[in-house]
Amino acid sequence: MGTRPDGSCSSEELMHRVALGDQQAFAALMARHQDRVMAVAYRFLGSRQEAEDLAQEVFLRVWRAAPSYQASARFTTWLYAITANRCKSVLRSFWRTGVLLLGAFDDEEAEQAGFADPRRSPSPEDMALGAERARQVVAALQSLPKTQRLATILLRYEGLSYAEIADVLGVSVPAVESLLVRAKRSLEKKLRPHQK
Repeated sequence: MGTRPDGSCSSEELMHRVALGDQQAFAALMARHQDRVMAVAYRFLGSRQEAEDLAQEVFLRVWRAAPSYQASARFTTWLYAITANRCKSVLRSFWRTGVLLLGAFDDEEAEQAGFADPRRSPSPEDMALGAERARQVVAALQSLPKTQRLATILLRYEGLSYAEIADVLGVSVPAVESLLVRAKRSLEKKLRPHQK
């Protein structure tokens, strides 16, 4: 526990203060991590409204769990685990029918769509092709089984290591490797027809 290089409290220290009922510490914790929780939920669920609702539930659970929180792992790992469990629960609770994420491109997708150079103004054709490519990627991602989807989101979009993903999902590192290999194969197979 302690402070970070910039002098601010670590997330673990903030959690210690939240356990004592410090609402300002809780607000700081939310401000620091809410965007990450929202991003994972949005990519997993494909709905901004559901992602916002899920983020509120996650932080409500963080508040309630604060008195029993043990800093045996990084706070972010613990937070991602709560988020992953809530994502899977929401998916089990609702019958979902083809909700597509129309979110932003990553750098590689932006480059393929012609958006990587900010000085270049994309043509309407480029924008249409880029939006269609994003829909295809998201549809393929959302077609993956839950655990493969979460592992892929945590690796590709959140930058977690295999060991961190294993901690979040409660599986071994070899199991994460296997999940990601199967997810990659599946995504490549689904996207191959669209790459002409």
